[in-house]
Amino acid sequence: MSHADLIASLEVLEAGQSWTTDVIIIGAGPVGLFSVFELGLLDIKAHLVDILDKPGGQCAELYPEKPIYDIPAWPIINGSDLTDRLLEQIAPFGAKYHFNEMAVAIEKVEQEDGTIKWKLTTDQGTTIEARCIIIAAGGGSFQPKKPPIPGIDGFENLGAGKGVHYAVRKMEAFRGKRIVISGGGDSALDWTV
Repeated sequence: MSHADLIASLEVLEAGQSWTTDVIIIGAGPVGLFSVFELGLLDIKAHLVDILDKPGGQCAELYPEKPIYDIPAWPIINGSDLTDRLLEQIAPFGAKYHFNEMAVAIEKVEQEDGTIKWKLTTDQGTTIEARCIIIAAGGGSFQPKKPPIPGIDGFENLGAGKGVHYAVRKMEAFRGKRIVISGGGDSALDWTV
């Protein structure tokens, strides 16, 4: 199944609604997605909440084309393919997704029968109640560190290989172009090579 078909097949729920499920997973990166698989084997339903607009977390957002060498059973795989394989693996379990939403509050809710549930609230007003919450937030939410340059916003989102980018999603878009990489992390070095 193509990446576009996998994404189109996800059940993404409308923000600002109230839901009930078995388990809430904060983070739709590899660990959050694999949690859906393990829960699904036990017939436990899950909702995933992620601040990003798609599944995959750091792998999909920061380096979808960068080789990853430490995934069991995969000698080498990139972030995009890893995300796609996980989405294929969990498709039968019917997870529900809440993208572009950040978890802002968790509260304990005692039920009339004395059992405990947890209520998660997002920045978009969505509330979800569940028996359990798994925090699979990895490195946390990814917000770019924008340089303090007046007017830089006008150079964002101009298309692949144009303007200012905070992550490399398609290496081919930059081939043969003169670019400046600002940053000192591992990814900055990787993309220069």
